[in-house]
Amino acid sequence: MPTRPKRLASKPSGAPQHMPRETTNERGYTYRWQKAREGWLRNHPLCVHCERDGRVVAASDVDHIIPHKGDMELFWDNTNWQSLCAPCHSTKTATEDGGFGRVVSNDAPK
Repeated sequence: MPTRPKRLASKPSGAPQHMPRETTNERGYTYRWQKAREGWLRNHPLCVHCERDGRVVAASDVDHIIPHKGDMELFWDNTNWQSLCAPCHSTKTATEDGGFGRVVSNDAPK
């Protein structure tokens, strides 16, 4: 019977050491945010990116147009919010963060 490959006990030497990411609650996505998000989507039910491309798609996410990066004033500024469907939100976030939360430098090759 095949066996599962052994896992390394620790990261290999030279592996990047990252700080653990804060929890969603610590980043501001609290019950208060869930209620605000719910109200926003009720009043803005369509994905703005899809609408711009001539498609009618229900939004599922409230996106911060300018990433707030922990700035709670910008986080709660609803003029900085837009409704997006999950695929558009994922694409936008991955483009801005470089995927999986990594920040991409403007000098990085593309």
